[in-house]
Amino acid sequence: MSIKREIGAKYNSGEGTVFTVWAPEAKDVKVKLHLPEQQLLPMQREAFGYWTVLAAQAKPGTRYTFVLDEEKDRPDPASHFQPEGVHKPSEVVDHNSFNWSDKKWKGVPLQQYIIYELHVGTFSEEGTFDGVIEKLPQLKNLGISAIEIMPVAQFPGNRNWGYDGVFPFAVQNSYGGPEGLKRLVDACHKQGIAVVLDVVYNHMGPEGNYLRDFGPYFTNKYNTPWGEAINYDDAHADPVRNFFFQNALMWLRDYHIDALRLDAVHAIFDNGAKHFLQELQEQVNELEEQEGRHFILIAESDLNDVRLINPMDRGGYGLAAQWSDDFHHVVHAMVTGEQEGYYVGFGTAEQLTKVMTSAFVYDGLYSEHRKRTFGNSAANNPAHQFVVCSQNHDQVGNRMLGERLTQLVDYEMLKVVAGLVILSPYVPMLFMGEEYGEQNPFLYFVSHSDKELIEAVRKGRRDEFAAFSWQGEAPDPQSEDTFTQSKLQHSYTSNQKQLHLREFYKRLILLRKSSPAFAAPDKNKLVAQMDDQTKVLHLIHASKSPNIYCLFNINKAPQKVSLSQHNSTKNWVVLLSSTDAQWSGPGHELPQELQGNEEITLPAASVLVLQQQT
Repeated sequence: MSIKREIGAKYNSGEGTVFTVWAPEAKDVKVKLHLPEQQLLPMQREAFGYWTVLAAQAKPGTRYTFVLDEEKDRPDPASHFQPEGVHKPSEVVDHNSFNWSDKKWKGVPLQQYIIYELHVGTFSEEGTFDGVIEKLPQLKNLGISAIEIMPVAQFPGNRNWGYDGVFPFAVQNSYGGPEGLKRLVDACHKQGIAVVLDVVYNHMGPEGNYLRDFGPYFTNKYNTPWGEAINYDDAHADPVRNFFFQNALMWLRDYHIDALRLDAVHAIFDNGAKHFLQELQEQVNELEEQEGRHFILIAESDLNDVRLINPMDRGGYGLAAQWSDDFHHVVHAMVTGEQEGYYVGFGTAEQLTKVMTSAFVYDGLYSEHRKRTFGNSAANNPAHQFVVCSQNHDQVGNRMLGERLTQLVDYEMLKVVAGLVILSPYVPMLFMGEEYGEQNPFLYFVSHSDKELIEAVRKGRRDEFAAFSWQGEAPDPQSEDTFTQSKLQHSYTSNQKQLHLREFYKRLILLRKSSPAFAAPDKNKLVAQMDDQTKVLHLIHASKSPNIYCLFNINKAPQKVSLSQHNSTKNWVVLLSSTDAQWSGPGHELPQELQGNEEITLPAASVLVLQQQT
């Protein structure tokens, strides 16, 4: 039986605050209350190395630290708020005091997610949760049904992607803290928008990471790209696992988050009989029963392994969905021509048709980039179990100059890529600003205080780019200018082409939401055809009538093609053409109705969407 224990500071009105911390190797632990006059309260040791005490005088807003063996004075590893940053005292939070207005909120089914990934610090001018709230009507207008927030766990300074967080339970102070996040979630639910939160359970950041002072949270059995792995299967692993289980439950229960995106689960190492991810899903299932709400876990993984999402009774971990990097890599390589680094081996017509119907390209095939056979088949997994995109924080921000597709392909090709993602059978995800062709880059930025660490980050970034032939010099991650350059301009209101691109995205999303063929896309009933010569993808959604026929010309020249023989006795009506003037396109002469096997000419870099005439 796994340990299930609340940790941190738990405030109960009328009683005070119960402090609980795991420190198995300590001989003495006290909680220091930073009141007008500091108070030291001895804590009682309990089973498995937990220490606890009830402090009647500690109320919401009380600052505190833990004193270990009379020597080390540290913030709470499970702190819910670090108002003065990662090195200063923690603060007691009352999660029962917020006035929620989402009592009737039932969530959004995963099949209906249109995800919009955003970084709180760069999405708005303010760089706060309230700044995001102000722009929610714009996202609602676009057709977004879920936002995905990059990590908000407390990190050092006020500029960071969020993957250097060191207090997993504490909401970043510079974004607006716990109250700010709750306001954002509540506002999203008012707009009918679900909230996905990105959480990091595979490593911790370096600066302000005091976990080693408390206990064996890490193990040297494995190594991650970020150093020692978190201890999920070594000695003392049970309380470590509990630490992260409690974290996930907190976000879903206390912040009303709808879904968690689990960062880089391939770096969560667990060789125990029950994998951490499976037990996490089991704990979330229990919370669902208690709360009467459905919660969703989405894995980011580069393993191409459906064990993550297969049901537990089929030997899987039971997660709801996972990202498909293969989808991104194929699309990116085809439209940009890039073939370096992890794009080696990607970019063929055969791969694009395969990824549209099979989710993975590498499903047991040899990968030249990895120098080994890689992946397994997703043939038996429904389309809604895969999240796809053409851009995200990693794929843009891990380029040396942070270029978006806006800088890599022309305007017409941007519309083709939008169609490939939104009209795929999978759950589509947009990266903030892509819907109007944001010109600013999205760069990697930090605000550490340790000079040696800053230099190590700079060197690490340079080393990462060694596999690519990118020209220029990497911007300094520590510079505030690097952060400022990454802020969105939201310039579509004053730029006609950007406005038209946004309207094109809006129409694609509306088409996906309103067409019966997309109500429950079935990749097994998807017809996909393409050849390397024409580079025209024929994609027919045939799961429900009327069928939707999408033609994507990824060629830089016009192409003559014959319509597919699928249902050739039926005629097709034009629903959408990316070359129309209303999308700032070059124009295209085409009849409104087409015969079942008619030959047509597709303009260069274009999307044509047809609906079967009934």
